[in-house]
Amino acid sequence: MISPLKRLLIFFAPAHFLTNCNVNFFSYIVSCLHVRQQKSRGQLVFNMSVAGLKKQFYKASQMVSEKVGGAEGTKLDDDFRDLERKVDVTSKAVTEVISKTSEYLQPNPASRAKLSMLNTMSKIRGQVKNPGYPQAEGLLGECMAKYGRELGEDTNFGAALLDVGEAMKRLAEVKDSLDIDVKQNFIDPLQSLCDKDLREIQHHLKKLEGRRLDYDYKKKRQGKIPDEEVRQALEKFHESKEVAETSMYNLLETDIEQVSQLSSLVESQLQYHKQAVQVLEELSDKLRDRMAEAQSRPRREYTPKPKPIFDFGENNHSNGGYSSSMAPPPSRNSAPEQPSCKALYDFEPENEGELGFLEGDIIILTNQIDENWYEGMLNGQSGFFPLNYVEVLVPLPH
Repeated sequence: MISPLKRLLIFFAPAHFLTNCNVNFFSYIVSCLHVRQQKSRGQLVFNMSVAGLKKQFYKASQMVSEKVGGAEGTKLDDDFRDLERKVDVTSKAVTEVISKTSEYLQPNPASRAKLSMLNTMSKIRGQVKNPGYPQAEGLLGECMAKYGRELGEDTNFGAALLDVGEAMKRLAEVKDSLDIDVKQNFIDPLQSLCDKDLREIQHHLKKLEGRRLDYDYKKKRQGKIPDEEVRQALEKFHESKEVAETSMYNLLETDIEQVSQLSSLVESQLQYHKQAVQVLEELSDKLRDRMAEAQSRPRREYTPKPKPIFDFGENNHSNGGYSSSMAPPPSRNSAPEQPSCKALYDFEPENEGELGFLEGDIIILTNQIDENWYEGMLNGQSGFFPLNYVEVLVPLPH
């Protein structure tokens, strides 16, 4: 038995439209229109008026007529199409430039994913300050400073490692400033353009397309549809066209704002490189002074220690002058039963949520975040730490 809703749709549908549609057409139209069926005095009550239902059906019918039947709709003028094309290119350009700029500032995808996770956790915890991106310069500086301290400042290499490590950490701070400036003065304004102006234009264009379909449907059925309805449909179509055209024109005419934002990006990069050059020039001068000082010092000659004298006298408890004793067997700590790892190097946390430790510490593993980061516990504290800083003793269960 055909439902009352289907009878209404069949009544308004052209024959070729019903012929070319599949059996799911009616359910599709109902879902699109959000028709809500209610029982009231034995009749079907719709959530929208019959006039609204007819209008939506006209649009769907005209769209299928154009897509399936090859019917030709009203063509918009070339100037409008040119505006629409430029706005479409602008939208694509802004979206991709935002994405590529983020990759340029933060090239490591794993670190970007981790930073996104930490930022989300910070928002959940209500923390105002978000953790920063782990700059490659900062990681290199920490590595150099670590081994420079182990070698000691009394060695040429150790002192130089400390100098370069400190300079690299300064470069990381300069890079952090670049990230902040570019986000505030370039990425955020472009994102606002996407979220407001471009989204509003897309809304106007979508509304224009709906009114065009409604007008074309009624225009092709003049005589069956009152002339007043056709005239009103044409007026609404022209009204939407004017609104969409004006919004696109205003956007393209004020594109000097995007030029200003690009200028801010270049200016931020220029300041970053100037500060980086200053740091590197100071470091270069310091290393040249160290090399000159080292070359001016007289070279120390290696003096071998005197060889030991062997005593071949009879001694039941000696072996050629050397007392022999059995070395105690190395102590063997029982392997921990729960998942754990051993720290290969010191790790100093830089961001909220990271777990610091010293070389040799045994850390309990609780989770593997991704291919680069573990989560674990040490001395009652939990946090994240890099995988390449530890040696796994007992792996996590799969």
